[in-house]
Amino acid sequence: MSGVCVPPQRIQLILSLLFLFQIQSLCFDADDRSASDVCSSHTILPGPKGDIGQKGEEGEGGRPGKVGPMGPKGTKGDLGDRGNQGIIGKIGPIGGKGDKGQKGSPGGAGGKGKAVIAGIRETEDKFYYLVREEKNYRESLTHCRIRGGALAMPKDEGANALIADYVAQSGLFRVFIGVNDLEQEGRYVFTDDMPLQNYSHWREGEPDDPSGREDCVEMLSSGHWNDTECQRAMYFICEFAKRRVEAR
Repeated sequence: MSGVCVPPQRIQLILSLLFLFQIQSLCFDADDRSASDVCSSHTILPGPKGDIGQKGEEGEGGRPGKVGPMGPKGTKGDLGDRGNQGIIGKIGPIGGKGDKGQKGSPGGAGGKGKAVIAGIRETEDKFYYLVREEKNYRESLTHCRIRGGALAMPKDEGANALIADYVAQSGLFRVFIGVNDLEQEGRYVFTDDMPLQNYSHWREGEPDDPSGREDCVEMLSSGHWNDTECQRAMYFICEFAKRRVEAR
């Protein structure tokens, strides 16, 4: 017997009719239930779309989202109020000697001045004199330099003891000497830039500079050194090298 060729569309139609026939058989074979009850419990096709329900309550807030990319730079705001003046900075190193200026007009006669030199001390090589005029460290340096000298630099025990005795005999407690760490914090040098390698005479516990503002040095009447603020005003001692005349 030769096979019969049935189109796929015909096969699909036959299967659909058989499916509907089975559903109808179920509806009429029920015992005590009506056909509508039985069929409604075996309905496969979805029903019509229902009405829109009432709006529910507002839900809890969601989690914060990721931080977005940085926005563009904003426009420059108005200038704020001027702040309080900051603390005075460190004194910079002494600059080089400037050019000689033009001679000024002669001034009028001055009144009787007060003596500012309290005697003179000397060693084999130097003269020392104490200036009884309170100045800060920079002013003291300038005062000695424009007179051809320098702020006293005790570089050995003999010079240190002489200056200490000079201070004590003058009835003073402290004077500026030519030692500082203005160029580099913690690296003390004499004003001629010589480091304190061979001699120093610090008071016990000194130098102690917790605030970073004590960059200059004073000598006490005991001969000990102490670091102090350069803006303080006090007496000071200048030194001058003796000029030697060569024998002819």
